[in-house]
Amino acid sequence: MPTHSVARTKRFVPVLIFVSLFLISLPTTGLADQATARTQPLWEIGVGLASVSMPNYRGSKSRTTEILPLPYLIYRGDILQLDRQGLRGVFYDKERISLDLSADGSLPTSSDDDSLRSGMPDLDAAGEIGPSLNLVLADTPTGQLILRLPLRAVVVSDFKSINHIGWKVHPQLRINASEDLAGWNLGITFGPLFANRRYHEYYYGVAPQYVTDWRPSYQASGGYSGSALMLTTSRRFGQLWVGGFLRYDNLSGAAFADSPLVETRHSLMAGIGTAWVFGKSSRQVPVDHLPPLY
Repeated sequence: MPTHSVARTKRFVPVLIFVSLFLISLPTTGLADQATARTQPLWEIGVGLASVSMPNYRGSKSRTTEILPLPYLIYRGDILQLDRQGLRGVFYDKERISLDLSADGSLPTSSDDDSLRSGMPDLDAAGEIGPSLNLVLADTPTGQLILRLPLRAVVVSDFKSINHIGWKVHPQLRINASEDLAGWNLGITFGPLFANRRYHEYYYGVAPQYVTDWRPSYQASGGYSGSALMLTTSRRFGQLWVGGFLRYDNLSGAAFADSPLVETRHSLMAGIGTAWVFGKSSRQVPVDHLPPLY
């Protein structure tokens, strides 16, 4: 098999997982709809297409754009849930506070596709998992304001081995608009990111053996990782679901901002997807038993 085919196959699965979790985690119904529907299907399933464009890593000017099949999966169990926040487990749920297990991830990057990392090891697909404390600060007829406090362990894998590379903390404020915006749901999330030295070193460190005339040695430190602002929107047209997101990252003042692998302190990530929902559970679950939407 040609080398480029192997690389494409290695990249396809994590890209598909990332796009599925990211786009399907967008709102599927508005807050006002939740208040009146009272119940929803235990699960829903569908399939569609998605396109996502993103930098190879935060701080890189090189970008990746993918168009892939998009599985649509929603599960509203008492403990295990797949919804706006991706796959998670709910440990504690009250009207204003909840504790759950949240997950996230990032795509692999080939050093051959990024001039700054030429000759360095590839960045493997990353997975993040950990607890998140969520506080509803305000709940009004026009929307919700939620403070989320996730702490996640980060592991990377080349699908042959798994390695722990550190920890991330991403406190964030989330606004969910419940007003009828022509049928569209809207969410706004903003917050700083923090990570330990080992995590920053994985992405931004330059070991002595990878030093070149234009790439000096660099050891990253832990601490502030920049900030992120994300807008999300979605809408259901009967059995058709449409969703999208736009994320802006600012690395000004980040602990690794002076790394030779940081090419820019501003980056955008965007994605859009559509899916046909062809199946759902006949069993309905009470909305009141679900955690607050965030």
